[in-house]
Amino acid sequence: MSAAEGPLVVGVDSSTQSTKALVVDAATGRVVASGQAPHTVSSGAGRESDPRQWWQALCEALHQCGDAAHEAAAVSVGGQQHGLVTLDERGEPVRPALLWNDVRSAPQARRLTEELGGAKFWAERAGSVPAASFTVTKWAWLAEHEPEAARATKAVRLPHDYLTERLTGQGTTDRGDASGTGWWASGTEAYDEEILTHVGLDPALLPRVVRPGEVAGTVRDSHDLPFSKGTLVAPGTGDNAAAALGLGLLPGVPVMSLGTSGTVYAVSRRRPADPTGTVAGFADARGDWLPLACTLNCTLAVDRVATLLGLDREAVEPGAAVTLLPYLDGERTPNLPNASGVLHGLRHDTTAGQLLQAAYDGAVHSLLGALDLVLDQDSDPAAPLLLIGGGARGAAWQQTVRRLSGRPVQVPEARELVALGAAAQAAGLLTGEDAAAVARRWNTAAGPVLDAVERDEETLTRIAGVLSDAAGLLQRPTDTH
Repeated sequence: MSAAEGPLVVGVDSSTQSTKALVVDAATGRVVASGQAPHTVSSGAGRESDPRQWWQALCEALHQCGDAAHEAAAVSVGGQQHGLVTLDERGEPVRPALLWNDVRSAPQARRLTEELGGAKFWAERAGSVPAASFTVTKWAWLAEHEPEAARATKAVRLPHDYLTERLTGQGTTDRGDASGTGWWASGTEAYDEEILTHVGLDPALLPRVVRPGEVAGTVRDSHDLPFSKGTLVAPGTGDNAAAALGLGLLPGVPVMSLGTSGTVYAVSRRRPADPTGTVAGFADARGDWLPLACTLNCTLAVDRVATLLGLDREAVEPGAAVTLLPYLDGERTPNLPNASGVLHGLRHDTTAGQLLQAAYDGAVHSLLGALDLVLDQDSDPAAPLLLIGGGARGAAWQQTVRRLSGRPVQVPEARELVALGAAAQAAGLLTGEDAAAVARRWNTAAGPVLDAVERDEETLTRIAGVLSDAAGLLQRPTDTH
């Protein structure tokens, strides 16, 4: 390892399927060491993970970083949003965590919306209308289906909270991740007692919300990680807010993230409140807002279609009027938690490559449908769409986004933006800088710009028509057994 110009910091990305750790030079943004370890997710009706696997993966990822991690002066954890982590009096998981893509709480989401003033109430109070992804609906599901587990719960955490607490011994969260629970009021930036009372959750079980730029704690003695005692721990945040930090995002610049889930978002200075529920009114990790729309089916769904067809994920072919709605795990945008995939327009001459292209088209259509709702008057219509996430470097993803958006597309060269955003937050603790300003100093958003092409209105119209015509079918419950 060559000498660093400034202090070293660690940024962590604990995602759905793995945990990554980067050791970064706070002066330059240079990654001096990295590590990664997997964790598992259940299949079947639910999507669950054992939080202890996240900790084991974090330990392994950091040990892969070697001496550089031991030299770090600060650490921050970015993590998958919405997951319900229930802990007993010893801080051990009561049961596996219910993850963001577990949609079993769809009935509870509908009921909570109806019981507490309707969609407009929720949008104005919590910033978002409850969806099956949100933590509040998962708690309601747990209380209804596993009341003994709910009664045994002495602390409720989000995934990044769990890892931060393992580091510091203190229960903390941040405004960005808290805003995705459904029980944090965006207007007052505090836990909402009316909502908590309604779902039977004692606010004493929730973590303290740490302010942006505040130290969440220090690394405690009893841990398994190669940190020095007293290493500063930043508040951390949810993965999308961390990626926004990692890009140094300025208000109005649109982002499309292509991962297991797909998201579109932009920083805004205005507090969002969309009663349609399409846009989630999240807070960012700084003090602004992060209106966001999320699809459950993105790279994982398209890769599954490629596997079924026996194709490489890049083996797309143009030219067919075939439509594939890749809603393999239900869907959040549009809000169809019981949906499954739909294929329409199949002909004798349809090729496997055309079917694969249709899967890409269906996934991107869902994201672009929400993009205009995410952007507000701060946005620059000529600004390139920043394309990030695991799919962003794939040629098929890039060309599909260009063709269906009609916008220029920029692909940042920096990888692991969630972990880089967490590292920027950690660096800000040491330098006193705004975390997004740190990332801009590191020039993380730099990358090639692909010119705009004419928007493929014919394909967009065809997909919208199939989606409308299949509405009844998509709302019908699917037998998953």
